Amino acid sequence: MEYPFAQSGGKDPRTRYYVDPRRIVWRSEGTDAVVQRAELLLTGGDGQATLTRKNGCILRSGAENRAGLLIDFGLELQGGIQLCVWSANENRKSVKLRVRFGESAMEAMSELGGEGNAGNDHAVRDQVVEVSSFLGTTEVGNTGYRFVRIDLLETECEMELKSVRGVCLLRDIPYKGSFRCSDPLLDRIWQTGAYTVHLNMQEYLWDGVKRDRLVWIGDMHPEIAAIGAVFGYNEVVPKSLDLVRDNTPLPGWMNRIASYSAWWIWIQHDWYKLNGDIAYLREQRAYLLGLIGQFDESIDREGRFNDPRPFLDWPTSPNRSGVEAGVHALLIAAVAAAAELCALLDEPDAERRCRSMERRLRKRLPEHGGSKQAAALLALAGLLDADAVNRDVLAAGGARGISTFLGYYVLKARAEAGDISGSLDCIREYWGGMLSLGATTFWEDFNLDWLDNAARIDELTPPGRNDVHGLFGDYCYKGYRHSLCHGWAAGPTAWLSEYVLGIRVKEAGCQVIEVRPMLGDLDWAEGSFPTPHGTIRVKHEKRSDGTIATEIEAPPGVTVI
Repeated sequence: MEYPFAQSGGKDPRTRYYVDPRRIVWRSEGTDAVVQRAELLLTGGDGQATLTRKNGCILRSGAENRAGLLIDFGLELQGGIQLCVWSANENRKSVKLRVRFGESAMEAMSELGGEGNAGNDHAVRDQVVEVSSFLGTTEVGNTGYRFVRIDLLETECEMELKSVRGVCLLRDIPYKGSFRCSDPLLDRIWQTGAYTVHLNMQEYLWDGVKRDRLVWIGDMHPEIAAIGAVFGYNEVVPKSLDLVRDNTPLPGWMNRIASYSAWWIWIQHDWYKLNGDIAYLREQRAYLLGLIGQFDESIDREGRFNDPRPFLDWPTSPNRSGVEAGVHALLIAAVAAAAELCALLDEPDAERRCRSMERRLRKRLPEHGGSKQAAALLALAGLLDADAVNRDVLAAGGARGISTFLGYYVLKARAEAGDISGSLDCIREYWGGMLSLGATTFWEDFNLDWLDNAARIDELTPPGRNDVHGLFGDYCYKGYRHSLCHGWAAGPTAWLSEYVLGIRVKEAGCQVIEVRPMLGDLDWAEGSFPTPHGTIRVKHEKRSDGTIATEIEAPPGVTVI
């Protein structure tokens, strides 16, 4: 049947999944506010009210205090919850509830605008709702969460719940890529990064599922690297790239940040390399050529970029020289990528223009000011020696001074210097640090200092311990506003596939793949990588003499070198 609305608004590309609660974290107790049989909510449910009654979870508020409970679904989700009510007080047609979602237990217990900076930006996570008081099912919420607190708002009221289920919206796509090695912690990190970016692959590719539900072009670069390693092609990437392109008429800069337009070029280059879709690349021709002209006019003869508000990432922001150096290196990568794209599009004049910009930019070697992010990008651009940068800057202090966004490029620069063991330790210390606090997805930002005396995010903070979510964060992500599921943090997933498994794309569309494993302190590693031709599988084992024995299974159409 052809539905009359089928063509008007399109079809949601996501699938609904129901998730049962895993744990009751907290409940009100006492004679005046009681929660009974809360554990019955953990046994699951079908969300359908029936006339055949069974015992349910009872919330009872007295004259003074109101009943409430805090539920843990066990992992970060994107969506809401489904409440199935047996009944409430017979004289009530509906019952008012307050529902609070949280990426941490403490966020779900917080007050809007309170000390922890909780808010409803981008997605309402704290709201009052009215639910049917008799044999009714109600869905509430659309945000990123793991924890939900439910409170009765009315006094002298009783409600019996049949079930509370999480409703998770997610693209139903297979994990074609994989990674396993002799260190289970690295396996968890690879999987967590994969799930983090998967959760952000909504109708568009978001940066965060609670806050920052926007398409930030610069932030997409590490995201698409992870998507390529885990899922291969997915339409959410070109759909998101085109959204920002179409909403940024020239001479505007994407997301109002000049460097983000440079990221767009770099992403187009890498996306073409992964998928070899020349038809899609040709659709970018007019905009790409216009953007090249805009950059050319903004770079002077001495290789200085005229950008009054340069931006690299938030943690580097106070380091003005680091920001300018990092953006400078990013521009070199972008115009070099643009030159290759122009050659593919048979635009020789534009290609020469890009090469001229690159030569001008390479005249300058700006100071990185000690910024690991900027130093790594300068090394990757070939302006600094990777070995020296790794020794003097990147390896200093372990994982201190990196960010979840640009930490991916620090890892790449360290790997290019041959420091695989140091890179693995950095991943264990930094991304593993988030896991040690109960994370099931990777965060918008993280600082190793936060680990000191920190409580886990899946517990109510005990006296004398630090609430790592509510207490820390900076810039636009202070306190509970901080996103604990940010796609730009998935860099280690891509890095482990590229450097440990050693799978590197050498020709567009993965027609030629180089396999050059670097095991560092690992004894073995194995995994897979999706290509347009099928999945390539590799297995590496370190011999007693330190050399590596490798087995490769490649699909037809892929040449392995």
